[in-house]
Amino acid sequence: MEPEINSKRLKTLLDGINAFGRVKHGGFNRTGFSDADMAVRDWFAREMEADGLIVGRDGANSVFGRYGSADAPAIMVGSHLDTVVSGGAFDGALGVAVALECVRAMKEAGFAPAHPIEVAATSEEEGRFGGMLGSQTIAGLVTRDWLESAADADGVLLTDAMRAQGLEPKAILSSARPKGSVRAFLELHIEQGPVLEREAIAIGLPEGATGIVNLHVRLTGIANHSGTTPMDMRADAFAGLAEIAVQIPDMIAASGSDDARITIGKVELVPNHPHTIPGEAVFTVIIRDAREDVMRGLQARITEVAGAVARKHGLSLYIEENSFIAPVAFDASLIDMLEAEARRLGLPARRMISGAGHDAQTMTALCPSAMIFVPSRNGISHAPEEHSDWADIEKGAQLMLAALIRLSAG
Repeated sequence: MEPEINSKRLKTLLDGINAFGRVKHGGFNRTGFSDADMAVRDWFAREMEADGLIVGRDGANSVFGRYGSADAPAIMVGSHLDTVVSGGAFDGALGVAVALECVRAMKEAGFAPAHPIEVAATSEEEGRFGGMLGSQTIAGLVTRDWLESAADADGVLLTDAMRAQGLEPKAILSSARPKGSVRAFLELHIEQGPVLEREAIAIGLPEGATGIVNLHVRLTGIANHSGTTPMDMRADAFAGLAEIAVQIPDMIAASGSDDARITIGKVELVPNHPHTIPGEAVFTVIIRDAREDVMRGLQARITEVAGAVARKHGLSLYIEENSFIAPVAFDASLIDMLEAEARRLGLPARRMISGAGHDAQTMTALCPSAMIFVPSRNGISHAPEEHSDWADIEKGAQLMLAALIRLSAG
């Protein structure tokens, strides 16, 4: 009996995950270490226990379920369960559900892997605290200094958020997997972009992932009455922010590449009142590119432009690098294998670059890693409208199952 994906069972599992954190206006809130995030992990652990897997957790509260030998090096497969605020139903959750469905299909068919398979539901991938905590913990990339200082956009410390949920943050530092304990890491994910849908291609095979620089920027001027302060006597923090933002296309044209992205996505104005000139603008700048030297060049350019704008408007400037994730290349032999299996299954596949950060890129520090993308409708993600057609999901799940059978058979 050949293992086969049970689509109905897979959909039920995904719906079970998305029973947690659903919000009335649409989307899901399972931000890292929130009550909903903690609850879905408990539920998913029980699901894997019911399947007879060896279930455990690490110091970051990632959840694992092992099928096969308890001690031998494993093939790890999965993604994350947390979401952004008002996120979609598929980002992360689909990869976790597909991983467990693949193991269920193997068990149902009586397939005993020569190399164990470990389902992984990583924690805090969406970067509430500036990184990809779950996979960074597995790969041994978390430092004590970062752990003790990491905070979210509202100033909540990672350590406080974990302790509020009964977790001990220091356990993260002793949770790294030893080199050689993970043979490979595979992750299925929605594309989060429009390319596969536009080109009517079933499968995306990322050859690498862009890096991410997360900058915290503060412009400080003088809050004053909007009616009595002449235009040429203002120190308007928002005017400075706007002038920086409008120069982003020119920065990319001069110093970027086709893969470069710069985004100002979160802004806070103080005092944020209709009749008051903003005295402070606090905002994030996210820089992405497939090359580290381009990323650093754009970071330097942002700093240069922000400094010039601050001087022009009489503002003080503060810039801090919250986090830096280097661009990575995925394992060539795994990509070749996935491409061969897609061809065998009759699934059109396209090699591409991932513009979003994923656990798989962090895991390259520990083991060979690769990804499978399935199309996203209209390229929308991180929003309630996020959607992938079920026919596309089934194709991606079939490819993941075929890859795991091949890798685990020895």
